[in-house]
Amino acid sequence: MIRMLIIAVSICATVLIATPSRAQELIDSYVAFLSVADHSNSNGQRLTSAAAIIRQDRANFHRFGIRDPQDQGDKFFADEGNRAALEQMLENGKAEPGVISRIVNGTVLIHVDIYRGPSGPFIKVIVLN
Repeated sequence: MIRMLIIAVSICATVLIATPSRAQELIDSYVAFLSVADHSNSNGQRLTSAAAIIRQDRANFHRFGIRDPQDQGDKFFADEGNRAALEQMLENGKAEPGVISRIVNGTVLIHVDIYRGPSGPFIKVIVLN
């Protein structure tokens, strides 16, 4: 009986140690093609940061109905306030080396994961092509 109790406590302790109390939680994800239309703002000015280009892509998708065939929808950036926070979310998130410059300097297909973490939402961006 005591041996069974010790085993049960050990298993519970292992699970609790392996599971962070406030782990990151995937809340949405999508694929988007960052076309020439996404590299300029609504006034036609060239965008020079990856976050601004991704934000424009989501504004084009949700607000202006400008969509590339590869663009997928998401619920998170349908909210204008969430789009406004995108720069900070990318800064708090992750991108492989070279991803930022590839977004700024070309048209690329990306995959975006949106997470909620202990410090707030953040994104991870991967270039697919």
